[in-house]
Amino acid sequence: MAPQTHDVSIKHQSVARRPYFALAALLVTLAGCASMAPDYVQPASPVPHAYPDLSAGQAEAVRARDLGWRQYFKDPVLSKLIETALANNRDMRVAVLRVEEARAALNLQRSERFPAFTVGGQTARSRVPGDMNPSGQAVTGGDYRAQIGLTTWELDLWGRVRSLEDAALQGWLASEAGRQAVHVALVSQVANNYLVVRELDERVQIARKSVESRQESYRIFSRRYEVGATSRLDVTQVQTLLTQAQSLLAQLEQQRAVQVHALQQLLGADPGVPLSGAPLNESVMLAELAPGLPSDLMLWRPDIIAAEHTLRAANANIGAARAAFFPRIALTGSFGTASAELDGLFDSGSKAWTFAPTISLPIFDGGRRSANLDAAYVRRDIRVAEYEKAIQSAFREVSDALSARRWLSQQLEVQLVARQAQTERARLAQMRYDNGSAAYLEVLDAQRDLLDVEQQVVQTRRALLASQIALYSALGGGLDPADTLTNISIPSQSDSSSSQL
Repeated sequence: MAPQTHDVSIKHQSVARRPYFALAALLVTLAGCASMAPDYVQPASPVPHAYPDLSAGQAEAVRARDLGWRQYFKDPVLSKLIETALANNRDMRVAVLRVEEARAALNLQRSERFPAFTVGGQTARSRVPGDMNPSGQAVTGGDYRAQIGLTTWELDLWGRVRSLEDAALQGWLASEAGRQAVHVALVSQVANNYLVVRELDERVQIARKSVESRQESYRIFSRRYEVGATSRLDVTQVQTLLTQAQSLLAQLEQQRAVQVHALQQLLGADPGVPLSGAPLNESVMLAELAPGLPSDLMLWRPDIIAAEHTLRAANANIGAARAAFFPRIALTGSFGTASAELDGLFDSGSKAWTFAPTISLPIFDGGRRSANLDAAYVRRDIRVAEYEKAIQSAFREVSDALSARRWLSQQLEVQLVARQAQTERARLAQMRYDNGSAAYLEVLDAQRDLLDVEQQVVQTRRALLASQIALYSALGGGLDPADTLTNISIPSQSDSSSSQL
């Protein structure tokens, strides 16, 4: 803006008529201020360009981000549990409140860009004794003022305040992405815990059937021993089988109780639905997901998005640290009316004003500003490393889930064949013993191995389903399609004034 060339008297009259002329001119000047933060450059992805263990048919699979958790999880009981957890889980509540905290911090920092005006009035009465007055007589006087004041307002010529606002904005966006990450993790945790409860339910049922069968066998063998039709060794072997099954049943019941308690803590409330259900199967959720490319993780994973916003905030703080090396200019002033008498407060000629700009630049601070700038650069580099680590962790999680899905599928196929073989072995061993062709120890081994493989089948099926949940979560699934950062609105300055105290 070109400097004013009027003489002093004309300039004084202009200010008297329009006391905010200088302020308006400065606001126009400030509109062109640029941040001194370095240009943000997104770090390169530190992972391969494709995932290992990709199976055929991925072109027909569905992307995780295109499936909300209500569409992915088909079990109505599980859907009810997830709804309860999202509404009541305390970690989720804390994440939501942290977003509100960051929103308030953003509005607080944003307010630094604008001048603050206050309206006030004051009055003072005083009496001066005669011996302290040149006239020799006591004088009583008053002072009445009414004014609008401009508190100390920094002119952001070097973008320091703007950089701090950008850092606060990125902090708010990071907290929102963090809330989404908690959301995704909570959905995954509830689903996994529910699967474990279902697994333990099925294993308990298998163990109970085994206990009932062996109790009947023990009763029969005890009766035979009483009439001398079998040996004491056979009775003790049957009893061994029974106690093993009873011990396993007690362990499974205890594990189930612990898992139910963990699930209830996740839910933050009474589940309100029975947790027991039919045996585990693949209909609990959709089977196939398209992993896409590793570069997609930077767009889909909330934790990676949060890490990038934190990096952007650190980058903006460098601008604030740079601007600290330049002069800081602040304005303070007031405009109003003043009079020695109350009835003359608003008379003609009672106008009063003050204007007190200040400029400051430390010439020696012991290296404080230099150290602060160095620290800002180091913090930025730390955030870069954390961002890259988040990408690497996400890549590993997806790769692990893909590998688990592939190899657990093969394990389940093998164990199903093994279960069929063990069932036939137990049947043949019992027939050989009944015909006197084998000792009962052969039956004992066959039934023990059959129980083990039945338990393993249930465990592997649950692990296979858990790998699908892990893949869904690792790919950024678990949010409703509308719950993304692209669909949220940045809080405006007026939002803070509408909030309740």
